[in-house]
Amino acid sequence: MFFLGYLAFLFYLVRKLKVKGIMAKTKKIAVVLSGCGVYDGTEIHEAVLTLYAISRQDAHYDCFAPDIPQHHVINHLTGKEMNEKRNVLAESARIARGNISPLSNFNAKDFDAVIFPGGFGAAKNLSDWAFKGPDARIHPEVERCIKETHSAGKPIGALCISPVLLAIVIGDAELTIGNDKSTITAIGKTGAKHKETLHGEVVIDRKNKLVTTPCYMLDSTIAQIGTGAENLVKAIVGMV
Repeated sequence: MFFLGYLAFLFYLVRKLKVKGIMAKTKKIAVVLSGCGVYDGTEIHEAVLTLYAISRQDAHYDCFAPDIPQHHVINHLTGKEMNEKRNVLAESARIARGNISPLSNFNAKDFDAVIFPGGFGAAKNLSDWAFKGPDARIHPEVERCIKETHSAGKPIGALCISPVLLAIVIGDAELTIGNDKSTITAIGKTGAKHKETLHGEVVIDRKNKLVTTPCYMLDSTIAQIGTGAENLVKAIVGMV
């Protein structure tokens, strides 16, 4: 009888905590992809290890990508451009195992944070940074995603080259892409402040709630990419 009474009390307590909202809710993080493959889309290691890190933090992720043509298609075996067309959303679906939505469906109200993995797709598809540097334009859907999330006071993470998206849209921000001098100079022209980092390190801009890490902007191993992704996701979750 005592044991049954004890169980009943625990059940009552759990229900009461749920009603009061004391029990922690699952964090929801949007991950924005830019294709599939480092030279013309999302860097696959960075994307997968980011999704893994989110899951390890007991958080939930949803993947998004703009439904647009890729700038071009690169043969990742030869490094040469191929005479074919591909779609950013369809290619990103390879990484997301088909569970992905058009970025036009993104609503900042539905998520606690947003993360952008790197890869040339961030600089060729999500923006034209690869061709115009600090004068680059951001795709309208990407810009809306960043602005709405930032305006809502929610954290944004960016890996590898994707911090340049934040530099252009937000401007007065502190971030990192590692230690590449030419990219650092270009970032400075956007009004953002750059901080040099090494493998696995993150830069946290608490004012703007931004977390960035260099990943493959440095000569990295996949283990170092995993460390960077994990540290970034931990910092993001800690801000939510």
